[in-house]
Amino acid sequence: MPRSMIFILAGLVAVSTWAYAGEERQVRPNVIVVFIDDMGWGDFSCFGNTEAKTPNVDALAAEGIRFYQFYVNSPICSPSRCAITTGQFPTRWRITSYLNNRADNARRGMADWLDPSAPTLARILKENGYATGHFGKWHLGGQRDVDDAPPITAYGFDESLTNFEGMGPKLLPLTLRPGDKEYGRIWADAEILGGPVVWMPRSQITSGYVNAAMAFMRRAIRANKPFYVNIWPDDVHAPFWPPVDKWGDGTRPQLYRAVLEEMDRQLGPLFEFVRNNANLRNNTLILVCSDNGPDVNAGKSGPFRGGKATLYEGGIRSPLIVWGPGLVVKEAIGTWNRTSVFSAMDLVPSLLSIAGIPVPKEISFDGEDISPALLGKQTVSRSSPLFWRRPPDRKFFAGTGPYPDLAVREGRWKLLCEYDGSRPELYDVETDPGEKTNLADAQPAVVASLREKLLKWHASMPQDNGPQLGEEDGRRSRSQ
Repeated sequence: MPRSMIFILAGLVAVSTWAYAGEERQVRPNVIVVFIDDMGWGDFSCFGNTEAKTPNVDALAAEGIRFYQFYVNSPICSPSRCAITTGQFPTRWRITSYLNNRADNARRGMADWLDPSAPTLARILKENGYATGHFGKWHLGGQRDVDDAPPITAYGFDESLTNFEGMGPKLLPLTLRPGDKEYGRIWADAEILGGPVVWMPRSQITSGYVNAAMAFMRRAIRANKPFYVNIWPDDVHAPFWPPVDKWGDGTRPQLYRAVLEEMDRQLGPLFEFVRNNANLRNNTLILVCSDNGPDVNAGKSGPFRGGKATLYEGGIRSPLIVWGPGLVVKEAIGTWNRTSVFSAMDLVPSLLSIAGIPVPKEISFDGEDISPALLGKQTVSRSSPLFWRRPPDRKFFAGTGPYPDLAVREGRWKLLCEYDGSRPELYDVETDPGEKTNLADAQPAVVASLREKLLKWHASMPQDNGPQLGEEDGRRSRSQ
């Protein structure tokens, strides 16, 4: 055989072979990302909830890794979704709070949708042979009166099915309370955002996304293509619409628990679909997490302070479960990783690394490759600090506040402060995860170092109208 031909064949073998968990594999791994809406760190029973039962997620955790120090990149919906989609800080794309109607987006100094030129994990995977599908909430453009946003497929997805906050085919909710004789309809105006539209009971919509996703996976399998699938439920976001026989006393905590347990039940067939297929079980990675902390009087933040819309740990720390018995090292299965510190935007370069796909030269991620942690090989963390900016319209939230404007986590330390660096709060979140003891006065050198980095990052990002809205909220609060 000619020597040049030997080199060509060797190159083809190298391109088509990846090593995971000490074994060589001839196909790239499938990836499923379940991104739950408004769920607290402590809501799964495998994360300590004693009031609700989530047996399907718990079974996944028993065969995977639970992560204690995983963060999302915003305490509110749209920017958190932007980060896990792009691998970059959502502030880069002027998405710093939930996307609303045009007037409210402009009032807050935000974009109306994610710029389709942004890098996306889906697009890179698609360009490298993956079948890519998004099933569930999008909330990155196409909502209320924003009816000219790009379709979800413009971001690298072959297929999509969404709710009332995205362009393209969608499931819209029928609502039913105990005693109602007919279903009601909400978000009917969303029909202007594309179709076809299917109306189904709100209490069952997670199963609608799951069934569509499984059909998509079956088509990818028949086409002999690896798949990347987002399943982003509307659950467990308010208003809460559990099945009528699960309403109990009708209080907000009861309704929330019922929706949480029903979501777990409806995700069960997805997990069983993968678990019961030997090829999928051995070559699929499932990641389950939440987009931000829990809403008021709903979910549980575990041992952490704060919740949705705040930069305290309860607003930005998320449960994360990574399952993949054929990919995760055997010694890590069923364990807690309490050491690794990383965020949702780090998942993008990490999943590319696991798939054996190099980052395109023209893309610079803010996320870092922490794939050894996801696969249970090493308890690695990000090397760079994590930064956050509060939603511009959330200086106060649900009658409480004022809340800090900015936050940074580096090593054991977390600093929160105002836009100008004033009113510092410093916590050692390794020994004080509940952020109970402010050490700013006792550690001035640490405050000075972190504040300098945080304000430099803040100034480097596109600005929103947070300072103006914060002043308005403050005046309104003082006058009440």
